Amino acid sequence: MKKHWEILVVDDDEIACESLAAWLREDGYPTDMAFSGHEAIDKAKKKDYALYFMDLKMPGGLDGIETMMKIRNLYQDASVIIITAHATVDTAITALKEGAQEYIVKPCNPEEISLLVDRIIKVKNLQRQNILLRKKLTRQYRFHDIISKNPKMYDIFQLIRDIASLKSTVLIQGESGTGKELVARAIHYSGDRAKKPFISVSCAALAETLLESELFGYEKGAFTGANSQKKGKFELADGGTIFLDEIGDISPKLQMDLLRVIQEKMFYRVGGSQELKVDVRIIAATNKDLLKAVNTGEFREELFYRLNVINIQIPPLRERREDIPLLVRHFIEQLAHELQKNVNDITENAMRLLIDYNWPGNVRELENTIERALVTCKTNVLSEEDFTFLSTNRDKSERWSVPTNQSLQDVEKVVIEATLRRLDGNMKETATVLGIDRSTLYEKIKKYNIPRLKEDVE
Repeated sequence: MKKHWEILVVDDDEIACESLAAWLREDGYPTDMAFSGHEAIDKAKKKDYALYFMDLKMPGGLDGIETMMKIRNLYQDASVIIITAHATVDTAITALKEGAQEYIVKPCNPEEISLLVDRIIKVKNLQRQNILLRKKLTRQYRFHDIISKNPKMYDIFQLIRDIASLKSTVLIQGESGTGKELVARAIHYSGDRAKKPFISVSCAALAETLLESELFGYEKGAFTGANSQKKGKFELADGGTIFLDEIGDISPKLQMDLLRVIQEKMFYRVGGSQELKVDVRIIAATNKDLLKAVNTGEFREELFYRLNVINIQIPPLRERREDIPLLVRHFIEQLAHELQKNVNDITENAMRLLIDYNWPGNVRELENTIERALVTCKTNVLSEEDFTFLSTNRDKSERWSVPTNQSLQDVEKVVIEATLRRLDGNMKETATVLGIDRSTLYEKIKKYNIPRLKEDVE
């Protein structure tokens, strides 16, 4: 594996720099040299070195610690070893506090250097393998931008494939934060309209008159401030897909206008007299019970049935908890890069806490939670302490009375049954949540004669 890792030695003492580089090359590591902090940064911008040996005191305005900090801004996972002939406790503490992996004193011992590099490279190899395995796992359970291994979500994935190239309207229903727009985009980009526009409109974000202008456009002079003609979202989506989010919030008048567009594929711009024809597939979404709104007269029955030709119900995150570990690792990788945080893992206890949380805000809340934890995290691994802000919410969302009239065995049986049911029979995730291994879980299921929901889900 050595040939995959390159090293940069940075030292203004050319003899010391060349000697260390020669030792490393003898061990099989491709090694470059830089004789100042500025030169090191220039080289780092062109090549992502796995390991840096950095002299602490260098002339030219950048010492070793300053150079290290700039390089770690470029590459969060860069490993830096500070070397110095003038070791003090203060400089050692400062170097390690700012992110140095090791702090060694000149003159360097070749054997010590070899052992040190070998140890760091072994860790990097393991980290790389873990990253590759996680990416492979994510790809395995990924459909467009949706990540899931839940059977209900698999059914949705198959439905998306089946309907992607149809013209039929689609109604996506689910709680806030479940990913309704992601499903809409997956439908669009899986079908023959993929190269045409996908236009998203939030119907809840605008007042009636503004939403009407947003959807259908307007003519010059249609109202005060209409200084020129403007195309609406339906025109912009011609040939493609328009996604109407929170469709349950539109006014009765707009319900009528939308019904006409669905039926006739025709509309007028606001203030216009020319009828415009468009070829647009309509996908609508809502977190409301539209059938209930129909029964109360808040939503037009005919429009509901026009929209509800194909219905997709997205389950909330609490009903597909086996997806939580996948989503957590995906968000850690994505957000750590965006936030430039050197965080790449999460402890088992922290993961169990997230799996056990009720997630009223669903996937969106999970993403925001991971982002908040990353911002305040002080190490490269998220732990329970990074999620203390969830405890208040959890107390509110999970009211549970302690049973005082049952034996311990009865309580254990109830807890195992409830956890299995909640996780849709997934033995692996159930064992993780309960804090036991799978063999123990199998024994307890047999002991209590607990019915299996289905075959073991890996």
